Amino acid sequence: MKEFIRIASGQGFWGDLQSAPLQQVSRGKIDYLMMDYLAEVTMSILQKQRMRDPKLGYARDLISVCSEILPFLMDKRITLITNGGGVNPIAARDMIFDIAKKKGIKGLRIGVVTGDDILNRIDKLVDNGHPMSHMETGQPILEVRDRLMSANVYTGAGPIVEALRQGAQIIVTGRTTDTGLTLAPMIHEFGWSMEDWDKLAAGTVAGHINECGAQASGGNFLGDWRSIPDMDDIGFPIIEAYPDATFVVTKHDGTGGAVTRETVAEQLLYEIGNPANYITPDCIADFTSIKLDDLGNNRVRVHGITGRPSTDFYKVSASYLDGFVAFSQLTYCAPDAMDKAHAADAILRKRLSKIGLVFDELRTEFVGMNACLGALANNIKPNEVTMRIGARSHDKDVIDRFAMEIAPLILTGPPSVTGFSGGRPKPSDVVAFFPSLLDKRVVNMQVRVDEV
Repeated sequence: MKEFIRIASGQGFWGDLQSAPLQQVSRGKIDYLMMDYLAEVTMSILQKQRMRDPKLGYARDLISVCSEILPFLMDKRITLITNGGGVNPIAARDMIFDIAKKKGIKGLRIGVVTGDDILNRIDKLVDNGHPMSHMETGQPILEVRDRLMSANVYTGAGPIVEALRQGAQIIVTGRTTDTGLTLAPMIHEFGWSMEDWDKLAAGTVAGHINECGAQASGGNFLGDWRSIPDMDDIGFPIIEAYPDATFVVTKHDGTGGAVTRETVAEQLLYEIGNPANYITPDCIADFTSIKLDDLGNNRVRVHGITGRPSTDFYKVSASYLDGFVAFSQLTYCAPDAMDKAHAADAILRKRLSKIGLVFDELRTEFVGMNACLGALANNIKPNEVTMRIGARSHDKDVIDRFAMEIAPLILTGPPSVTGFSGGRPKPSDVVAFFPSLLDKRVVNMQVRVDEV
């Protein structure tokens, strides 16, 4: 058993800093590189891409990144784990193999985890007694069946551990939880039991810190953000994990950003509900048990974490089409910028009413005034205000007609419009989120490892 392993974060979302993975594999020692690409809306985008082209459906940034870092992975024996396979991990694997062949690389073993995509199984699952109701509203999933875009199970670290056991150096998955990407190598390297809940909880917390990239190392920091050095060269976090389930959050020497008790604590609070009941497919982690020690020199020790047994269910992230939406904006300048923007909004709403348009939702915000601060901004007197208005309807013709009413305000409304960009807005699909639960026993995950 190794004394410790270093698991580096390379991407926190699809579209994150493209230089980060290369930085992680080239500017210091790491054993694993995890790259998290997926969010709820991402799955529906990838599903639409695959519907247009069966060879797509994965995060294409993953391929360009692999072209850069593959030689480093091979030379330094770094293992890459990513959920960038989206809804088509097989196609992503094939693209990475193509890169390896072009670079003359041999002996590369790639593992693929499949089985999380249950879109085509929905009807059968419901017929077999798994209603998959909306977790908040109780709505049966069959009520939106004809509009479903994607349906994926949030799977955990187990299948990745199996791929590691089979010797995969790159592992491409579908909707693996963000935390599972970091937890899996800790289970594999240290031989942890899949029922050692405290250790699994510790690995889950480590994964939660790693999952959002540089947000744990000084990015998006709400504290003294001006003190964060060299943000142009920000270092992404690295988990230095030990067999006893303690770990240190750090980053490569010589990189920008900062790893402090404050930056780590802020990330720990990101996107959690009940901190004592953080549920994942692998365990339930108690975030109130976490202890942080700032060791200085961009090193924060994390320990004391406790966990409880996992539940009998997977969470399913489904998405469905739920109408159309369009947005537009006009910018008004001083004097009386706010009065002009309010007047324009009132005029537009009266015109929309006169032509009989009815919306599911019509919302206006005044950027530069209250879009961020809401009622707290009442005493601000801006020199310029952007009136941004959005409309939503299940009738696409209603949204088309709404879009025709924006530009006329320039010459038929208040004076001093200084900005109108993007032309007439076009209707866009509204993709709604449908979370539900599914018995783990009916989900069959598959692991396949191939070599180039």
